[in-house]
Amino acid sequence: MSSSIKQPNVITCKAAVAWGAGEALVMQEVEVSPPHPQEIRIKVVTTSLCRSDLSALDSHAIFPRIFGHEASGIVESIGEGVTEFEEGDHVLTVFTGECKTCRQCMSGKSNMCQVLGLERRGVMHSDQGTRFSINGKPVYHYCAVSSFSEYTVVHTGCAVKVSSAAPLEKICLLSCGLAAGLGAAWNVADISKGSTVVIFGLGTVGLSVAQGARIRGASQIIGVDTNPEKCDKAKDFGITEFINPNDCNEPIQQVIKRITDGGADYSFECIGDTGMITTALQSCCDGWGLTVTLGVPKVKPEVSAHYGLFLSGRTLKGSLFGGWKPKSDLPSLVDMYMNKEIQIDEFITHNLPFEEINKAFELMREGKCLRCVIHMPK
Repeated sequence: MSSSIKQPNVITCKAAVAWGAGEALVMQEVEVSPPHPQEIRIKVVTTSLCRSDLSALDSHAIFPRIFGHEASGIVESIGEGVTEFEEGDHVLTVFTGECKTCRQCMSGKSNMCQVLGLERRGVMHSDQGTRFSINGKPVYHYCAVSSFSEYTVVHTGCAVKVSSAAPLEKICLLSCGLAAGLGAAWNVADISKGSTVVIFGLGTVGLSVAQGARIRGASQIIGVDTNPEKCDKAKDFGITEFINPNDCNEPIQQVIKRITDGGADYSFECIGDTGMITTALQSCCDGWGLTVTLGVPKVKPEVSAHYGLFLSGRTLKGSLFGGWKPKSDLPSLVDMYMNKEIQIDEFITHNLPFEEINKAFELMREGKCLRCVIHMPK
C-alpha cells in the first residue's frame, strides 16, 4: 500500500518533558499524533542543545512543554497533501519556516515568513493545537519543532530535505546556531575582505560569525568574552585577538577603538545582553561602522543608545537565523560542509545519549560546552 493511502497511527514514545521553569526535564512516555495536512512526522536522530532552549526553560513559559529545535531526523509519515517529502527522507528542522508565498517570502529581502514565522505560543501554526499529549492532556511545543522527543510533528515549511549522504549527527547544528552566525557575517553584514571585526560572546553563534569573517578574508577578528577558557578554542575559528573585559582597566570599547585605529568596521553582539548592544555600537567606527545583534536577551529587552552614535554614520541591524531562507538556503550550507568549505565538527564538544539530556543542560549552564549533540536511541 502506498504511503499516500496508508493512515499513520498515534505513536507512543519517550520525550524529555519540562514541567516548570528551571526544573530538570522528565523522561516519560508521550503520545504523538499523526501528522495533519501539510505536516510530517519525524523520527528524530540527533538534536543539539541551543542556548535559547536553556533561556526558555528558565523563563516562566508555557508548561508542560517539549523543548528542542536544532535537530535532524528521518520522515516517518506524511500528512494529507504533502508532496515534497516521502517516508525515509532525511531532514533538518527549522524554528522559523518558509511558506514561499507570503509577502515576506516573495520579497527577496527577508526570511521573516508571515505564515510560518517564529511560533511563541507552544502550538502548531496550522490549527493552534498540539501534537503531543500525556493521558489525553496537551503537552506544548517549542518553536513548532520540539525535538527533545523520539518523534515529533512539524509543518512541511519548517523542515528541509537534505542529502542522505550528509551525517545527521553533524549537520543538525545548521538548523539554528551555526547557520545563524555564518549568515550574520555573510548575509546581514556582508563582511568585506581586509576589514576589522569584533565579536562579543564566543559561544557557537559568535564563533560561527568568526568563521564567516575568516572565510570572507577579514584582516582582524577580535573576540570578547569573560570566560578565559574560550581563548584557545576561539583561535581555531579565526579569532586573531582575544580580550577578556575583566582583565581591562578601561571600558572595552576604548580598548577596541585603540587597537583598530578608531573602531571596527563590523561588530556583532552574540550574548543576548541589550547593554552590550550599546557597547558594540560604541566599538565600531564612525561613518560606516555596522553593528549586528544576534543574541536574545533574557532581561531588559529595550535598547538604549545616544543618538550621536547614529548621527555619526553607524548602523544597527538585527538578525534572525542569519537572514537565511531556511528551505531555499540550508541545502547549500550542507553542501559547503560536505565539500569541507565550512567547519561543523569542531563545534561539537560533547555527544550524549538521550537519557542524559539534563547533563547537557548542566554543561551549558556551566559554560563547559559549545554544542552538545543528543543522540536518540537507534
